[in-house]
Amino acid sequence: MAEGANSSATGGGLLAKIRGPRDFFGGVALILVAALAFWASSNLPGQQGFAFGPGTAPRIFAGLLMFIGAVVALTGLFVKGPPIEGFAIRGPAFVILAILIFAATIRGIRVDLAGIPIHLPAFGMVFSTFVAFMVSLFGSKEFRWIESLIAAVAMTAFCVVLFVHLLGLPFQLWPMF
Repeated sequence: MAEGANSSATGGGLLAKIRGPRDFFGGVALILVAALAFWASSNLPGQQGFAFGPGTAPRIFAGLLMFIGAVVALTGLFVKGPPIEGFAIRGPAFVILAILIFAATIRGIRVDLAGIPIHLPAFGMVFSTFVAFMVSLFGSKEFRWIESLIAAVAMTAFCVVLFVHLLGLPFQLWPMF
C-alpha cells in the first residue's frame, strides 16, 4: 500500500476535528458578540475605586459572554454533536425589518439621499408598534390574517399600557404631521 493509505478520509484539517459543529460555531459567534461589546464600550470610563463607571457593566457582561462562548466552542471540539443544518433566513429578516420600521416611524426620520431630502414624520407609538408587529409576523410560514391582527392589537395595547401608563415614559401615542 502507499504511504498515504493510513490518512483519514476527512483530510485531518480543523473542520475534521470539530465534533459538534453547532456548539463550536455557536461559541465562536458568542465570542464575536462579546468582542463587539468590548469594542463598543471602549470609550466609556471603567471602574474607579469602588465606584462603577458606565463602561464597567458592559465589560463585565462581555467578559462573561466571552468565557461562556469559549466553553461552548471547546465543547464543540471535544463532544460529538449534531451537524449544522440549513438556516431559515425569512424569520430573522422580517424581524430585523420590523425593528427598522419601528425605529423609523416612532420618532420620524430625515434622510438626505443623493441631495434629495426625505422626511418621514413621527407616526407615534400606536401605529409604529402595530405595523412593526405585523411585519414581524410575515416572517412566519404559518401567518394568518385574523389571528395576526388580533395579536397585533393586543400587543399594541399592552405596549401602550406598560410603557406610557405604568412606566410613565414620554412616548407620543398618535401621529403628529
